[in-house]
Amino acid sequence: MATEKAVTINKNTAKKSKIEESTSPWKIAFYRFTRNRLALGGLIILVVMFLICFIGPFFSPYDLYEYSKSNKNMPPSSSFWFGTDKLGRDILLRVMLSGRISLLVGLVATFIAVVIGATLGALAGFYRKATDAIIMRIADIFMSIPTLPILIILGAVLSDLKVDPKYRIYFLMLIIGLLSWTTLARLVRGQILTLREQEFMMATEALGLRDRRKIFRHLIPNTIPIIIVTATLTVAGAILYESALSFLGLGVIPPTPSWGNMISDANNLIDFRKRPWIWIPPGMCILITTVAINLIGDGLRDALDPKMKK
Repeated sequence: MATEKAVTINKNTAKKSKIEESTSPWKIAFYRFTRNRLALGGLIILVVMFLICFIGPFFSPYDLYEYSKSNKNMPPSSSFWFGTDKLGRDILLRVMLSGRISLLVGLVATFIAVVIGATLGALAGFYRKATDAIIMRIADIFMSIPTLPILIILGAVLSDLKVDPKYRIYFLMLIIGLLSWTTLARLVRGQILTLREQEFMMATEALGLRDRRKIFRHLIPNTIPIIIVTATLTVAGAILYESALSFLGLGVIPPTPSWGNMISDANNLIDFRKRPWIWIPPGMCILITTVAINLIGDGLRDALDPKMKK
């Protein structure tokens, strides 16, 4: 029995080695990722969440701004699967529309952080000396300041300036992105310091290529695995920051729904204890989405890191 099991393991190992030797690095990474059940499960959950949030509202018979005094604070039923809030609005519809806002904030803020972090990290690692010192000291300053208190202060400033709720979400994306680039910049810088000593960079020196071409065509593409992994984890962080600010009334402001300000609707003990359908659905969406993104990030790290090969 033990011999048969050992033979099976050896066959699987040989098959895996054969696949990895005959395919490109990206196909190898995809193969490793699909073999990680937790990461694959996280990806499926995230795709389902996107489909529900972006397609689901089109099939809802209710309207976001449909108020009904006769239907207020109703528990879950066949008519209202997740119940209704204090204004008689369908919570299921609001959860789906809130998901659009929260996911969009996470993706756009991460895109801003990736662009800034990858560019500054590449410049610091490539030029070193004074450029490296200036960029890294700026990163140190950003990292020494607690992110959430700064976001709370900036959110309060937006409230004092009476920024239109329609445009407030864009300022929120920008602020979160500007405060989230430091970790990626340090990781990219470290990778660039190693890559610039490789033989292919000596070839670019011999060809007389411009610094811009060296950085954006040869160095940054080789840091894509690190960028991808860090970006997935940054998305989860951005969603949590947005939810925290909206819960405090400093992020996305009603009537625009988000998971954070939906939880804040249960702002008294009666709603919290006797009407759990008001805050549990958005809270579970935040939990499920962030856990799924973190599982994907861990799976990508294992798949894209050659040192994780078993």
